Amino acid sequence: MDRTFIVGGNWKMNGDRKAIDEIIKFMRAGTIPTNNEVYIGVPSIYLDYVQQRKPKNVEIAAQNCYKVEKGAFTGEISPDMLKDLGVKWVILGHSERRKIFGESDELIAEKTAHALEKGLKVILCVGETLDERETGQTNAVVFRQTKAVADKIKDWRNVVIAYEPVWAIGTGKTASPEQAQEVHDALRKWIAENISKEVADTIRIQYGGSVTAGNAKELATQKDIDGFLVGGASLKPEFMEIINANVKAEK
Repeated sequence: MDRTFIVGGNWKMNGDRKAIDEIIKFMRAGTIPTNNEVYIGVPSIYLDYVQQRKPKNVEIAAQNCYKVEKGAFTGEISPDMLKDLGVKWVILGHSERRKIFGESDELIAEKTAHALEKGLKVILCVGETLDERETGQTNAVVFRQTKAVADKIKDWRNVVIAYEPVWAIGTGKTASPEQAQEVHDALRKWIAENISKEVADTIRIQYGGSVTAGNAKELATQKDIDGFLVGGASLKPEFMEIINANVKAEK
């Protein structure tokens, strides 16, 4: 099954207008493969600024949104607000949202369902902690996080899953290509058995966790890795190399 390779950059809480201008500059100067899909996850305060300046073949993603369309939810933003700015994607369920801000599987599932209902595309993040990996719970955790969403939605066409082992995020540690492929394969099989074979065959599963220009090409060779969700490296020119990681060199 051909699945379009998709690379996202999650800027997290980084950047100002000067830094953003530099990122946009190297993105405009670089090459983005015609057959690849690219998005950048921008702090909400700069979504409109980046939307006005980004390359045309790059989409913008918000890093969060809430589960209702409006109301007394100080500090939150809604899918309707994002759509008003022309934003098409949102990242939900990132481990930092789960751990630091206490977001539960249930809340993330509700937010995902509402975002999809409103017409956004969702990057759904799943992944285990170091303790969970060392105690053999990796698959159970990833399956549980995915099931919470599967209980709330039926249509997966606008969902991309990002598998991000928490122990590899921002630590410099990366799951080996074999470790990453093993989880991607297991998750795809779980989806086939618990959602549908069609969804399993078509859904894209990104890998995230200290992805760099140095390891992206090898990771991209794995059959169930359909792209990357990149953290710190997306703030640097090497992001363009990662975007091209699946492009085979001409002989």
